Amino acid sequence: MESIQKRLGKQLMAKGLTVSTAESCTGGGIAARLTSIAGSSAYVRGGIISYQNDVKEELLGVNPDTIYKYGVVSEQTVIEMVKGAMKSLKTDCAMATTGIAGPGGEEPGKPVGTIWIAAAWSEKIVTFKQEGDDGRLKNIEKAIKKAINLLSELLKS
Repeated sequence: MESIQKRLGKQLMAKGLTVSTAESCTGGGIAARLTSIAGSSAYVRGGIISYQNDVKEELLGVNPDTIYKYGVVSEQTVIEMVKGAMKSLKTDCAMATTGIAGPGGEEPGKPVGTIWIAAAWSEKIVTFKQEGDDGRLKNIEKAIKKAINLLSELLKS
């Protein structure tokens, strides 16, 4: 069975598109998955691990007011992150994640396991709110897979 990252790579190659990532809680896991495929340098331009808010603001252009108003773990923030990745790294599409992988770090209304994921292609953006705590490593792994699948589905549209 073909891996999800290999399938996405084929889609990107077929369309002549480039991709980047903006990752917080996944810590570069999406980019690592993409670059595990031989020949991925044809479509992967790079990624930004934006674990700290100032990195989100300075490198990805996330508005500090967005973080203040909605929180770093929010749909609004992940949308600004994915747009910032495409702009900063000059790509056709991108994936972004921000969340609380655990085991600690929960906030009011945002329990451990809450992860916002975004995929973008040109002007189209889709988001997904992952919920439920399966432990740090599983939470991260699920988010990585979901991000890749979101972009793959978006490229089919």
